[in-house]
Amino acid sequence: MNYRSILALALLMLWGGTSSHGETTKIVLVAGKPSHPPRMHEFNAGVQLLAKCLEGVPGIKPHFVLNGWPKDESIFKDADAVVFFMDGGQRHEVVQENGRRLAVVDEWAKQGIGLGFMHFGVEVVADQAGDQFKRWIGGHYEHMHSCNPIWEPSFQTFLDHPITRGVKPFQIKDEWYFNMRFVADVSGNESANIDGLKFTPILVASPSDAVRNGPYVYPKGPYPHIQASKGRAEAMMWAVERPDGGRGYGFTGGHFHDNWGNENFRKVVLNGLLWIAKADVPESGVQSSISQQQLDANLDPKNRR
Repeated sequence: MNYRSILALALLMLWGGTSSHGETTKIVLVAGKPSHPPRMHEFNAGVQLLAKCLEGVPGIKPHFVLNGWPKDESIFKDADAVVFFMDGGQRHEVVQENGRRLAVVDEWAKQGIGLGFMHFGVEVVADQAGDQFKRWIGGHYEHMHSCNPIWEPSFQTFLDHPITRGVKPFQIKDEWYFNMRFVADVSGNESANIDGLKFTPILVASPSDAVRNGPYVYPKGPYPHIQASKGRAEAMMWAVERPDGGRGYGFTGGHFHDNWGNENFRKVVLNGLLWIAKADVPESGVQSSISQQQLDANLDPKNRR
């Protein structure tokens, strides 16, 4: 091996975070259109905060899209991972255009591109995109099957996984969805291998009976099948390794914008962004800091009376 080859190899090892598309790993964060009262569903401000945190990670090149699916789709070119933080259900950005966007994202999955969906973005109409979400990220929120109470789970233990590196026990109030419609109807609180899809729960906690009884945000419940599972731990973030070679995750938190100020809440998501993009997650996780000024920046112009 000549000197130039040795130098190139050394630089490659030093930089890390490389992808098959070049010397950097490209992560695209797509924000939905404004919704909800101030400091809730602040998708545009949220993706800009996450992108700012990723800028300090060697080898990572973050990009963000504001206010929904981009008019210029060239931003997705050579992406290693694409993450959607937006409203879901029938309004979900990926189900618009009579299935064209679903086909686009499905093609990304076939190419092994990482996919992530956060908060309301994990909800789709089952008959419209449920099968795709199970393939892409292992599951989704299903109306009247899943539930969405505002509560304060305590995440105390974590499986050994790159996404949990450096994450310390934390407890935080959010609209944490649970009882997701997972692939093969697994409960989601244990690791599983389903037809070559490796499923790993990342954030797991047990709702109290009072939380199971509701009220949920909508409809307020309670749902008998949610009550019937009392005592069971629930996954509120999970990760998958797909048979196509790609990776994905679902994260049900993210309702309250100010939660990004919590280091562990933020770290588990940042670690997840790197992991689905097949970049190396540091042993102590992604290090970042956010000031109150940064939390207050780029908020949507909602009614702030």
